[in-house]
Parts: sequence; C-alpha cells; structure tokens
Amino acid sequence: MNVFYRMKKGTEYLNYGREIITGYCEKCAEDFAEGESIRILDLGAGTGVDLINCRKKLVGGGKTGIELWALESYAPNVERLRRQGIRVRCFNIERDRFPFQDESMDFIIMNQILEHTKEIFWIFGEVSRVLKRGGGCIVGVPNLASLHNRIALLIGRQPTSIRALGPHVRGFTRKDFVKFIETDGYFKAEYFAGSNFYPFPRQVSRILARIFPNLAVSVFWGIRRTGKEGCFIHILDSRFYETPYYRGQENEDGTQEDRI
Repeated sequence: MNVFYRMKKGTEYLNYGREIITGYCEKCAEDFAEGESIRILDLGAGTGVDLINCRKKLVGGGKTGIELWALESYAPNVERLRRQGIRVRCFNIERDRFPFQDESMDFIIMNQILEHTKEIFWIFGEVSRVLKRGGGCIVGVPNLASLHNRIALLIGRQPTSIRALGPHVRGFTRKDFVKFIETDGYFKAEYFAGSNFYPFPRQVSRILARIFPNLAVSVFWGIRRTGKEGCFIHILDSRFYETPYYRGQENEDGTQEDRI
C-alpha cells in the first residue's frame, strides 16, 4: 500500500478538476453578450480558486460583466474571498435560506462540498430557486466507484471517499447522482467528466480519467435548471425516505413555511 501512496503523491490537486469547472462555466456563458452581467455563485467557495479561474476564463473570452458571489463559513476563507473582490455571505447552507432572490444566479459551483453534507434535498431546493431557468450548475464530488475504492472494497478495506473517522458523510456514483438530480424534472444532467486516477502519476492520471471517467477519483456533472415551476425540495412531498430531512422552518401552526 505504501507503494501506491508514493505513486499518487503530488496528484491530489487534480481531484478538484479546475479545468472541468472553468470549461463548463464557459459553455454556459456562450449565450451571453459582451458586457452582459453574469452572476456566478460558489457554495463552499474555500479560497475562491474556482471563482477566480472562471472570471479569468470568461474575461479572456470577451465577457466582462462578471459578478462573483460565495457562500462560505470558515472565517479565514471569508476574509480572503473579500480581499479578492468576491461578495461573500456566511451561513449554514444546510439550514438557511440562500440570501438571494429567485432566479438571480446564472451559474453555480459546488466543488467537493456535497460529500460533507446531509441535507442535499434542502441544498438543491435552494439551488433550484436561485438559479435561472436554463442556468448551469457544476457539481464535483469524490467518486465512490473509483478504481482505487473498488479495489479497497475487494480486499475488505473501507473506500477512502467515505469513512467513519473522516469528513465525508455521503458517497456518490454516476448513475445514482443522475437519478437523484433528475427526479421530477427540475434539473437535467447534460455533462459528465472524471479527474485524477489513483494510483498513477499525473500525466497518466489525466489520460486515464478522460478515457475511463467512471473510475476516476473525482467525478463532475454539468446540470441545467429546467423550466419546471416549483422547487426541488417538493420531491419530498410525495416520498418518504425514513430520514427526517430538513425542509425549512415550521410556522406557528405547525405547517412548513413557503419554500418557493
């Protein structure tokens, strides 16, 4: 196992799929005219790398009216984001209503954040509310079905993407996420890619991830908000998953507050 760890050392940054993020952002911005405002929101923005990369990519392609927004709770990152000219809101994305008007965002980034969350119905309910109809969202997560995770399970080891003593509380595979996100027609998955490939060195990893994205370390989906009325959280109205997923604050009479 130590041999494998040494082989993959130095490739970990590929897990974030930076080029995949900017590439899909550029695709979603193709219909915008030069100077037209494009509002980009990053959930769990970290230090703002993806936002800055997207702005550079779009400005380099002739788009100039770029607004960068971030939801981030870690104080040092909040300050760093603000110093870079990014507008930041600090709150709990699993409990709070996003502080934006309906259909106010053109593109949303969710890179290596969902695996840390339980309340994905609430999160995508809010994404479906603030993202414009036809707007794009890029989602990147560790791949539960990666080659190295499959090998780990085969020999009776825990997959690295989700462990009891670890930060991740969810695991994702390609088909399962598509089934989730396309439920009831609020979103449509239109793009899929993989990044990094343990335990191979950098250049080999890049090639293998392109050829076999289902086995890559991280996987990415480009999804579009459809024209369907309503909010993704409403899929819980007709389904029971034996878990009390958060659906918003209750009113005094015990009913749920308006989620749209």
